[in-house]
Amino acid sequence: MAWFLMCVGILLAGYFIYGKIIERIFAPQPERATPATEMADGVDYVVMSDKKIYLVQLLNIAGLGPIFGPILGALYGPVAMLWIVFGSIFAGAVHDYFSGMLSIRSNGASVPTVVGDQLGNVAKHFMNIFAVILLLLVGVVFVLGPAKLLAEMMHINVSIWVAIIFAYYILATIVPIDKIIGRLYPIFGALLIFMSIGLMIGLAVSDHHFYNQGLQLTQNLHPKNLPLWPLLFITIACGAVSGFHATQSPLMARCMANEKSGRFVFYGAMIGEGIIALIWCTLGLSFYHDTGALEATILHGGPAAVVHDVSTSLLGGFGGLLAILGVVILPITSGDTAFRSARLIIADFLKLTQKSLIRRLWIAIPMFVVGYLITLAQFGVIWRYFGWANQTTAMIMLWAAAAYLAKEGKFHWVCTIPAAFMTAVTFTYLCHATIGFNLPMSIATPVGLGITAIALIAFLIKFKGPHALNSAAVKPH
Repeated sequence: MAWFLMCVGILLAGYFIYGKIIERIFAPQPERATPATEMADGVDYVVMSDKKIYLVQLLNIAGLGPIFGPILGALYGPVAMLWIVFGSIFAGAVHDYFSGMLSIRSNGASVPTVVGDQLGNVAKHFMNIFAVILLLLVGVVFVLGPAKLLAEMMHINVSIWVAIIFAYYILATIVPIDKIIGRLYPIFGALLIFMSIGLMIGLAVSDHHFYNQGLQLTQNLHPKNLPLWPLLFITIACGAVSGFHATQSPLMARCMANEKSGRFVFYGAMIGEGIIALIWCTLGLSFYHDTGALEATILHGGPAAVVHDVSTSLLGGFGGLLAILGVVILPITSGDTAFRSARLIIADFLKLTQKSLIRRLWIAIPMFVVGYLITLAQFGVIWRYFGWANQTTAMIMLWAAAAYLAKEGKFHWVCTIPAAFMTAVTFTYLCHATIGFNLPMSIATPVGLGITAIALIAFLIKFKGPHALNSAAVKPH
């Protein structure tokens, strides 16, 4: 428990210290009008309070991500907690802050436009396709997961639950953001926080203890000896760094009344998600006597079985209710915002205003047809592609943020270093994974590092000091 509390303390210190540094580097302008105030349309551009935006942002980026990912990451041992802490502070929260703030500076634009503004039209067109694919994968993953669980609980066919969830998604995607998402999601966000804190209190007063790892803090304890590099950094995405967040931040960027709220909403929500991820990673490490026992439960019923075991054991019948909330409602609340983000990206690309319900349906209906067709594929394959696409999106967004800072003549290394790290992760994984080139790690790692070196050198040449300063001098603010 002391190790967990120390990790939480580091995360909170990261918000107040490093988050403030990131804010000063970006330099928000409180007097500057935001898209929510200048472009209000009653549908997507709607001013909401900071507290409500924070809770919606937390739920949008969280879902099952900071629960299932850290449970799977716990198989590697306490080292997973180090990635959650330092990944959140130096990569994930930085990524989320810049994806939100650059969206505000681009009139609430979606991630392809933000990337295109900084990296050029080729990157923009690539991201238009890539982001929509990612969001459809997210939406499908968060349809199939809860649908299967509901089918097992209520003995109703999975296809029926898929249809019901899709029907809700269509409704949540096309109605004004303050009608469903703005009203219900702050409540669900608060429940997510209370559920996680309640479980830690239950753990503290129970006879379960963080099993003693001694000096094995950074040792790989995976029962199957799967390599830490790069798999841990793909397995734990939400809770450390996740490209999906770059697709969600613009939703709240269109609802923020003041740029100064950015650190609280974007950086702060990621730190909040990091704490939730730490809680579930700690539960995975504490509830079972070793990683082998944790793996046995996962093999039997997946991470959902761990959630159920932990919740019902520590909190009784009420814990079972919270488990249902965690594995059914939470993924649905991320799935619908995934489809909503996809609609907005497609609308931006086609230059279709979304104030009219008919125009929203023109995009939503074909999009959901494609989403349904994807559900027919094997779930395991969909999940693996989602994991890689998710971290690749984060890598691209971090490079875009680094380019923005370089062009402004600001200290770009706060984004360049995590961008380079995620480049190494994603390309090494693509080279090694069976969904990629299936190369041995002895080849995949040098290739990944080589591509990273090329990308970093190309970036530094393109955005070298004098060019960046000149760009900053002539660019209007």
